[in-house]
Amino acid sequence: MGLFSRDIRTMDDLFVHGLRDAYYAEKRILKALPDIIGKASDPELQITLRAHFAETEDHLVRLEEVFRLHGAEAKTVVCHTINGIMDEAEYIVREIADPEVLDAALAVFAQEIEHYAMIRYGTLTSWARRLGRADCARVLQRTLDDAKAADRKLTAIAEAKLNVRAGEDAPHAH
Repeated sequence: MGLFSRDIRTMDDLFVHGLRDAYYAEKRILKALPDIIGKASDPELQITLRAHFAETEDHLVRLEEVFRLHGAEAKTVVCHTINGIMDEAEYIVREIADPEVLDAALAVFAQEIEHYAMIRYGTLTSWARRLGRADCARVLQRTLDDAKAADRKLTAIAEAKLNVRAGEDAPHAH
């Protein structure tokens, strides 16, 4: 079932496709996070990323609950958005030698993941409500709330220290 496939005929089909897209994304994120955590040198960033790992496990469980509640099979469809974010992160990480610059980049990639999650879960929550699935919407809203909180935490860490440290040796533009 592709995004522009004729297999998506109804709002319900679109909702299930979105769930499967999110399921793929969460699995891809869960697989990549241990390596990302291992590359972080800032202790607060490491703690935040470890918490994100635990939340991602919770997100998968919640998605499985929504699939069950909705009577849909819990399976994935390729999420090209998360693949793009992860591919870019893997490329950039290989190019950065300075650990402080790397920490700033890792925080940005984690925020990109959270922004994707806010879009996806915000949409899924809205669609669930439109479909009369308040039960599904409540579960999805919890994940949306997690994404917003994680983004705020990452922004605070980046602005308070990671970006400052990464830019300390940068030449200043005149």
